Order: sequence, then structure tokens, then C-alpha cells
Amino acid sequence: MITKLNLFVAIFAIFQTLNLGCGQKGTAVSEQKTIEVVDNESIVEGDVPEEKKEVIVGAAQFDQYENLIAGKKLALLVNQTSTVGETHLVDALLMRGATIKTIFAPEHGFRGTADAGEKVLDGKDTKTGLPVISLYGKNKKPTVAQLKGIDMVVFDIQDVGARFYTYISSMSYVMEACAEQNIPFLVLDRPNPNGHYVDGPVLEKGFESFVGLHQVSVVHGMTVAEYARMVNEEGWLKNGVKCDLQWVTCQHYDHKTFYQLPIKPSPNLPNMPSIYLYPSLCFFEGTNVSVGRGTNFQFQVVGAPNFTNGTYEFTPKPMPGAKYPKHEGKLCKGWNLSEYTTGELQINYLNIRFLHEFYNGYKDKNNFFLSNNFFNKLAGNQSLKKQLQAGKTVEEIRASWQPRLSDFKAKRRQYLLYIDFE
Repeated sequence: MITKLNLFVAIFAIFQTLNLGCGQKGTAVSEQKTIEVVDNESIVEGDVPEEKKEVIVGAAQFDQYENLIAGKKLALLVNQTSTVGETHLVDALLMRGATIKTIFAPEHGFRGTADAGEKVLDGKDTKTGLPVISLYGKNKKPTVAQLKGIDMVVFDIQDVGARFYTYISSMSYVMEACAEQNIPFLVLDRPNPNGHYVDGPVLEKGFESFVGLHQVSVVHGMTVAEYARMVNEEGWLKNGVKCDLQWVTCQHYDHKTFYQLPIKPSPNLPNMPSIYLYPSLCFFEGTNVSVGRGTNFQFQVVGAPNFTNGTYEFTPKPMPGAKYPKHEGKLCKGWNLSEYTTGELQINYLNIRFLHEFYNGYKDKNNFFLSNNFFNKLAGNQSLKKQLQAGKTVEEIRASWQPRLSDFKAKRRQYLLYIDFE
């Protein structure tokens, strides 16, 4: 049976000291805040901890980009997280006189209610009447016709910092289309809740897919603006094209900042524990193991009908964001990770011990991995699957990542816009 001791205490050093580093001044527009965590041993007599400052996301800094969008016909790549306080960016810009022609919707749709992998239909926004074009399914990249008459595309979506989270793939495809049609691309940056570490295997050539377009590690440790800079400057867009990339950075944020997301980024990431566990548990999506879709503990529980090593039981049922959950109606046995605190989960390593121990305790190993090779797409290689099958230890698997991971970390530093965690 899995325990807190062998999963966290013995494996990971908790990421304890999170200091705010950007001392810029600005008007607090949104309700999105930071929480400063200070290690008691770092405070000596006479020290005064830096005052907590509100993170101001790029979208909230209208004075930084209104001149860039003035008089332009805009397309916005946005979803339910694209807010300034309690106001959606689309509504806020319209109230300020912006000319919005099109809304591009990523996976889960403009309002963020569709299942993972579900086809999102084109339509109209019921509130504004603006046309909504889905960039999920067959149409992942805007066509020439869909961008006709557009003077600038604005991106404002909350990411969670994992390579297989598809919003950054949508961003890459739209950047590519903009580059090909000489349309400026503006990123309104938001903090990365998993931006305090970099870890995992770097995607290998030949394993590119919508859940991993570029050669980055599973946890890349970048905000969307930093990620866009890397994609653009490394020549990763088709044929090496580069777009006219612009961005607005966050104020009072760095890679040591704890950031509490005000809105869940997608239907099955309902809270901060799920967001911290997501990079480690998403590998199970390529297996016959449930990660809690169809329960109220999405990405906080893992289990399967024929697993006997766990003590926690759950039965997935259809619900919003999970119409057809894996093992629907079947009793699953496994582990409940929702009991861990946010502090315990905010670690600075990718935790593959979950995957390693579940595979070793799974009796029907021939049917552990899905036959569609989705696991390899998530891993970005075929090595991880083979290492598990060969009985490699967690330490051996992690050691195999290090050469390419070290190279990626060095490359990443060139594109950072904020003080790093190191």
C-alpha cells in the first residue's frame, strides 16, 4: 500500500521557500492574489519579510497594450480563464471600445465545459454575438479565411505548466498561422502554477502530437509568454517561420511565487491539489487506470477495477466534463491523494513513483497500457514504457532524463522574463 512516507518524505524535498521578487508598482485590477510562504529558519532577528503584493496579470494592465490594439480588428484566443477580476477579457475590451471580430476556442471550448478530447463546435457567443471558431479537432490551426481581415491575434489563457496541456499547442499553431500571414501575435501573460521547477523527459523527435508539439520537458517551468518566446526563437514553427510576437508580463510575479488560480483552468482540474498532481498523474491517461474523471476528485485519485494493492474505492459516473469516464459504473480500487495538503503537493520533482508502484502492483500487465500508444505521446518517447516493463527503478528512470533535461534547462534560461526559482 502506498504511504505518505514513501511517496513524499523519502522522495521529495518540499518546495518551502517561495519569495516574491518583482517589486514593480501597478494598480491592482484583478482579484488574483499571491501567497508568500516563508521558511521560518530564513528569518533572523531584525529581518522584515517583503510585503505581500498582488500579482497583476497581463490582461489587467490595459495601459500596457491598449495602444497596441487601438484601431485594429482583433481575434482573441481565449477561454473561461481569460478574466480581469470577474469580467471576461472579451467583455472588458468591448467596453473599452476594442474591435473584436472573432473568438478562437481551444480544447474544452470558449466557456470551458467540454470533455477532454470532445469535438467543440463553431458557433456564436450568446452574450456578445461574436463568432466562435473551434481550434480543437481537425481544425487546430486557423485557416487563411478564418484570419482574413484580422490585424492582430490576442492570446490570454491560464496554463498549468505541463507539456501535454493542450492550450500551449493551440498557441503554437496560431502563432504559426500568424507568422505565415504577417499578423502580430500578442500574449497577455499569466503565472505558471507549476513554474517553480523543471523536470521530466524531454520530448524526442518523432513523438510530436497535440499533447506535445515541441522538444521541452514534461514540466517546462515557463509562463505562456516565455514559452512563446522559446517556440518563436528556436525556429519550432513550421518551416522555421517567426511571428511578430509581443507580450505583456505579469507584475509582482517570479518563479518562486505561489499563485492561487481564481478559476479552474479546465473541467477536470478543479483545485490546486489537482493542478500540482496533474503533471505526475497524466501518464495514467495512456493506461487502463482512472485518474478520477467522473468523480469529484479528478486528478486526485487513481484506481482500476482489477487493482488490489489500494484501499480507496470509487466508481466513475458521467458528469460535466466527463460524459464517458474511464471505467464508468465500475468499482475502482486504488489511492486517494486528495488527503495531502497543498504544501505537501507543491513539490519540485515530477513524481513518477505513482506510476511505477501502480504498474508493479497491476496484475494484468499486458493490458496496463492502452493499445493506441497514447502513453508514448504523453511521455514524448518510447523509453519510459520500456523502462517500466523492464523493471527499472525510479532512480534509474530519472537518471536517464538528466542529459537532455540539463540541455533544456540551459536553453530555457534564455527566454525567461521573470526571476527564476534557482
